Amino acid sequence: HPPPVATDREEQKRLLGNRPDQPQQPKVLRVAIIGAPNAGKSTLSNQLLGRKVFPVSRKVHTTRCKARGVITHQDTQLIILDTPGLTNPLKAKRHNLDEAMLTDPWDSMKHADLVLVLVDVSDQWTRNSLSKEVLRCLSQFPHIPSVLVLNKVDILKKKILLLEIATELTEGIVNGKKLEVKSALKKDSSSSAKSPLQVKVPGSPFGQEKNQAQQGSGWDKSSDVGGAGTGEGPKHHGPEDVKDVKGWPHFQEIFMLAALHGEEVDTLKRYLLMQAKPGPWEFHSDVLTNQSPQEICDNIIREKVLEYLPLEVPYGVTQVTEMWEEGECGELLIVQSLLVPRESHKRMLIGRGGKVISRIAQEASQDLMNAFLCDVRLKLKVEVK
Repeated sequence: HPPPVATDREEQKRLLGNRPDQPQQPKVLRVAIIGAPNAGKSTLSNQLLGRKVFPVSRKVHTTRCKARGVITHQDTQLIILDTPGLTNPLKAKRHNLDEAMLTDPWDSMKHADLVLVLVDVSDQWTRNSLSKEVLRCLSQFPHIPSVLVLNKVDILKKKILLLEIATELTEGIVNGKKLEVKSALKKDSSSSAKSPLQVKVPGSPFGQEKNQAQQGSGWDKSSDVGGAGTGEGPKHHGPEDVKDVKGWPHFQEIFMLAALHGEEVDTLKRYLLMQAKPGPWEFHSDVLTNQSPQEICDNIIREKVLEYLPLEVPYGVTQVTEMWEEGECGELLIVQSLLVPRESHKRMLIGRGGKVISRIAQEASQDLMNAFLCDVRLKLKVEVK
């Protein structure tokens, strides 16, 4: 079971300062998860960790900073770098985003041993090409092995589309081999079987052929593309080169999953553990995240505010923690003020008969109990700043 997060700031600081209790031959892997805003990066991070420590919302830019999640399994430590969605200066300005929102994903790439590129296949407008920001990121760091993760496959009615999407996003090349798709689909292409399809990648223990479709014939051996395995990176794309590019031909693997329901997340986790290389651990095995308890609390409350308020309104809410202490029975007592710029926003946030604000408090305390593994009493106040 993953460890809980300490509820006390000093305790968490002490844990983070502890020397890693690593075994004789430790292994480590730093994983950056990148993708367009709202692809499901934080949901996937939480599922991999087994506890909710990153905020999740249908609204874009819920993740505001780069935080780390830590998975310690036997002799291996995976460090998950949950990054803000890759965005451009224009959108950043519109959502009143910090400068760091533009630089953090790039910073995470610098420290990564492996990058997961997450694509939301349920979005028909964006699923057939990687975003320009993602392509720029990949072309800037071509030496870092990358894996394509198709998310939200459970929402896709026609599973046959997954083969098309996978081919377009990889430019028909995976693991340095040419991809020739020969589908063996049943007549009823709209059948939605429970198990998501996974592409067969040659030379990989993870290519599983599901009954939905098959892949893996006619691999062109002569088309090896330089990658991490060969010690030389693929040809570097300059920023101007990504204008007409839709996919990335240097992915080593393709995974298809539904992060929200945890489908196939364990398969991805096993793969990540297998990719770890000998090296010292960064954290003690009792550490689940490098965030302070207050940061986790702020993020989770903000997630709910984003979820329940319309359009741009939640982006103007300021949070102030007024009380954080342990009660008589070991429960955590938190009082937080939510400051809004207008009276109308205050009315929206409180809701008729206080319904909205009490729902936010109730859901946030549930999530905080999951992170801290203790009873949480949360009180929220709304004021006009």
